[in-house]
Amino acid sequence: MRIVYLCQYFVPEAGAPAARLRDMARSWVQRGHSVTVVTGMPNHPTGVVQAPYVGRLIARESLDGVTVLRNWLYATPNEGLVRKTLSHLSFMVSALVLGNARLGTADVIIASSPSFFAVISAWVMSRMRKIPFVFEVRDLWPAVFVDLGVLTNSFVIRALESVEMFLYRRAALVVTVTEGFRTRLIARGLPPQKVVTVTNGAAIESFTPGPRDNAVRTELGLAGKFVVGYIGAHGISQGLELVLQAAQRLRDDADIVFLLVGEGARKRALLELRETLRLTNVIMLPAQAHQRVREYYCASDVCVVPLRQLPLFATFIPSKMFEIMACAVPVIGALEGEAREILERSGGARLIVPEDAAGLADAVRWFKLHPGESRQMGAAGRAFVTANYDRQVLADRYAAALQALLV
Repeated sequence: MRIVYLCQYFVPEAGAPAARLRDMARSWVQRGHSVTVVTGMPNHPTGVVQAPYVGRLIARESLDGVTVLRNWLYATPNEGLVRKTLSHLSFMVSALVLGNARLGTADVIIASSPSFFAVISAWVMSRMRKIPFVFEVRDLWPAVFVDLGVLTNSFVIRALESVEMFLYRRAALVVTVTEGFRTRLIARGLPPQKVVTVTNGAAIESFTPGPRDNAVRTELGLAGKFVVGYIGAHGISQGLELVLQAAQRLRDDADIVFLLVGEGARKRALLELRETLRLTNVIMLPAQAHQRVREYYCASDVCVVPLRQLPLFATFIPSKMFEIMACAVPVIGALEGEAREILERSGGARLIVPEDAAGLADAVRWFKLHPGESRQMGAAGRAFVTANYDRQVLADRYAAALQALLV
């Protein structure tokens, strides 16, 4: 197959969308497919375009056999709804104008949301080329913003939902990353046979177990410490205030250090909260290159995977939990729904109620006091992900669904 994949975010940018696309595209190329990624100039999450892309309108490169067509966009930090929307709209236009003009022949085009503005471009391109269009749903837009209270204008909500349903109905196939998303879309009227689930997972050949006392611990002076890690987005959805509140409860234990790595809409507020609470046991670092994420996981004795306690989040599955378990690091899951069920089955996690700081502090104490059980849980998590969430296997499942469209 000749596959075109539209996504605003791609390596070397950090984050789950870029990682999922890189692994899927690389796997498809290894299976003999041709893959072209249409994306923006790398700037996420800081909003600063990376060298050597500064000042460029377009760029073309090859990464692991994947053709990458980069296009100008309005670069902005991952915060502020208006600026982020402008960035999404600019990519929608540049992908359609600059990206489409450089594309060769294609059999199928996939667009990954968020944001669904890029999906509009993919639909138009599919009509121009008379090929199937696939809508990949990684987040439910605009539902997530409505549930978080970010969107309250009923006219805007109805307008966005109309666009959303228009795109779902025009897609030849809708691919969701959770069964919860699939169930919600079917309940809204999509035919069950049109919606398939290809979950997130981990590239188990890249995310492997490693020594705790690695370069990260040396750089940060964490030798001999019990490290509680969180590596990922610092957004509204995660509710990372929980982690700082737990750190406040554990501040008298000099051996415990919380390590938060990443950027997002709540990063500034979290830094201010750390100062307000005078937390000397919390280290907060900017987002790291994806190739270093494994080192940060492995430097952690346990990692936290939190989500806010909202009904919609019961359908979410944070992709980081698969990468953490692939590194044989145990997880504290502060979430509900489908993700909680997966962690329960894994044997690699302890589960707490979302947004429960006391429960998180108790779970951290338990892991510190039970190193043997902690290692066993880490090994169980690695075995579980290898058996059920290997991204190579998931890529094959995805390719089979695409192939069925062309029969």
